Amino acid sequence: MSFLFIPLLVLGCLYALVAGGGPERVGAAVYGLACFSSLALFSAPTARFRSIEVGVFAVDVLVFIAFLILALRANRFWPIWVSGLLGLGVLGHLARWAGPEVIPWAYAVILSIWSYPILAIIVIGTFNHRRRLARLGADASWSSSSAPLATKRRAGPTG
Repeated sequence: MSFLFIPLLVLGCLYALVAGGGPERVGAAVYGLACFSSLALFSAPTARFRSIEVGVFAVDVLVFIAFLILALRANRFWPIWVSGLLGLGVLGHLARWAGPEVIPWAYAVILSIWSYPILAIIVIGTFNHRRRLARLGADASWSSSSAPLATKRRAGPTG
């Protein structure tokens, strides 16, 4: 991670955690934790990207699954885009595994190039949430088919 990305990550995630709805807060928390977990799990600098980064691969798969679930449950469009970009990162790991002759810098680029757009999408999603709140007075966070069980019980059987 670059020295520019870390401050942007912290600021972007804080913005989503403070100003976002449920999906934005979940997305920011998952993405922020994933970025710092990946940083801790990278190989030593001398061996980095020379073979598959197993710890980072595990984090990327878990984050990809988390965003797929978020995309299915949230009443938002932005998690679909984030899921797609995260999926490309997972495919980068699989390409390195399938083709060990992949140049280490190419592997590093395919893993990291999506970081800025993902963060930008989360920030834009949060901004759009705030704009909908200002315009409409409300912004449903979760799709009606994925409402928490307690909400469904309160609504009753016709609900």
